[in-house]
Amino acid sequence: MALYYDLPVFKDVYKLTLLLFTLTQNFAREYKFTLGQDMKRDCLQLVRSIYRANKATTKEEYLERFLDDFEVLKLEARLCVDLKLITIKKQADLALLMEGIGKQITGWRNASR
Repeated sequence: MALYYDLPVFKDVYKLTLLLFTLTQNFAREYKFTLGQDMKRDCLQLVRSIYRANKATTKEEYLERFLDDFEVLKLEARLCVDLKLITIKKQADLALLMEGIGKQITGWRNASR
C-alpha cells in the first residue's frame, strides 16, 4: 500500500484544494462565507476520503463517497462561474484538473471492485 500523499490523485486533489482556497479569497463578502466556505470544506472532505480509502481494506465505500462529494464540488464551481465569482479561464483550469481527478478515482474504484 502506497502512502496516501504519494498517490497521484492525492497530489491532484491537493492542487485543487490550494487553487480553491486561493480563488475563494477574492469572493465578494456575500459569497465568501457561504459558497466559499462550503467549497473549501468539501475539498478537504475529498482529501479525507482519499486518506481513508487508501488505508481501508474495502475501498469502494470511500471512493463512492468521494465521487458523491466531488459532484457537489463540480456544481459549486459551476455556480461560481454563473455568479461571475471566477473567470471562465479559472473555470477551465478547474475543469481540467477535476476531469483528471474524476478519471483517477473512477479507475481506482473500478479496480477495487
